[in-house]
Amino acid sequence: MKQIRILLSAVLIFAVTALGQGQATNSAATPSAPQAQQSQQAAPTIASTVDREISGVEKQILEVAEAMPEDKYNFSPESLNIPGADYKGVRTFAIQVKHVAASNYFIWSPLTGDKVPESIKDGNGPADLKTKADIIKFLKDSFALGHKAAATLTTQNMLQTPEKSKSSRLRLATFGVAHAFDHYGQMVEYLRMNGIVPPASRGKSD
Repeated sequence: MKQIRILLSAVLIFAVTALGQGQATNSAATPSAPQAQQSQQAAPTIASTVDREISGVEKQILEVAEAMPEDKYNFSPESLNIPGADYKGVRTFAIQVKHVAASNYFIWSPLTGDKVPESIKDGNGPADLKTKADIIKFLKDSFALGHKAAATLTTQNMLQTPEKSKSSRLRLATFGVAHAFDHYGQMVEYLRMNGIVPPASRGKSD
């Protein structure tokens, strides 16, 4: 009787051990849900990489444009009359925003083949856009063109020069981002001159 109990105990231990090993093997062979999702995600491309950069600067510029009150859209540092400063003739905040948008059209339209809107006569954007809402819509539309431009990029064509341009497709796509960041820095200063903390700095030590 004692031998039968020992035999049954051995069989039970063997069964439990085998079951545990089987589960471990299955766990190792079957990736977890997050791992499976990561493996299913598409590998980065030149188009997706540039598009992510455009999204980054778009977010920053739009936040600053939204943060400036509408009654300050015609502000320029010239009005502060800072001794020793030479701000005569610099762009107002509104024109800064419109300049970014107009430049986006000029820079990215060769990539998409879209015509620059007839309302854009120069780098300062349409003169008839006056309200904050209209200016921000103009800005958003220009970044939509940027995303369309990024989508055209491939490893095969990125060094090609589009019609009516002297720069490569990749250069145009990334220059739009660099140019927007340049003016983002200026717009941030306009906010601070009006006592407004830029959205990106809120909740952080300056």
